[in-house]
Amino acid sequence: MKYSAPHIITEGSFRYELGTLKGREIQYDFEKILAYLDAKGKLMFGKKFKIYREDREVLYKLSLYFIRDKDRCEQLGIDVDKGLLLSGPVGCGKTSLMKLLKLMVPHRKPYVVIPCRNIVFGFNHIGFKIIGDYGDSQFYCFDDLGVEPEGIYFGKACNVMGEILLSRYELFKNNRIRTHATTNLNANELEQHYGNRVRSRMRELFNLVGFDKHSKDKRQ
Repeated sequence: MKYSAPHIITEGSFRYELGTLKGREIQYDFEKILAYLDAKGKLMFGKKFKIYREDREVLYKLSLYFIRDKDRCEQLGIDVDKGLLLSGPVGCGKTSLMKLLKLMVPHRKPYVVIPCRNIVFGFNHIGFKIIGDYGDSQFYCFDDLGVEPEGIYFGKACNVMGEILLSRYELFKNNRIRTHATTNLNANELEQHYGNRVRSRMRELFNLVGFDKHSKDKRQ
């Protein structure tokens, strides 16, 4: 599907212009992006959803990534060709934002947000086939990475997400297939959970964007 004006998004009777078209280039407006995310978030998650002022810095980085503003991303140390690892404390809004942000760029290839624990439960049910299932060209966002249980199939234990991340790394290196993830863990905790080999691959696979560790739980 081609989008002649991908910066204009219609939700019901409302029309959101996230920027202006200058020739063949879209000049996005961050305040308009925030207004759209706030409105769409309320539609998706309920009227209590809101964009918090203290999250603006994180949202700015994420927005630049999704609109692929290469120059500004490079200034912030973000590689638009890599995936995102969005970290932060429980309840800070990571999952909601990853479900939302892809909608502001409908002309880009979307990704599927899937909880890591669901993948492990799938492994426990059908075995190693589940690992191969995620070695495809689909873009994924693995939600709550690092807190999923260990997989067990017919008595054989497996660090399921660790194996999947290794497969996704090969896809990224060979075919530039991006992978995203959210996590509550810091770098040391991720390394303890997956080991140094996977953690090393994650550095190449992801841009790390993090909420402040004192970010409040928005679900309370």
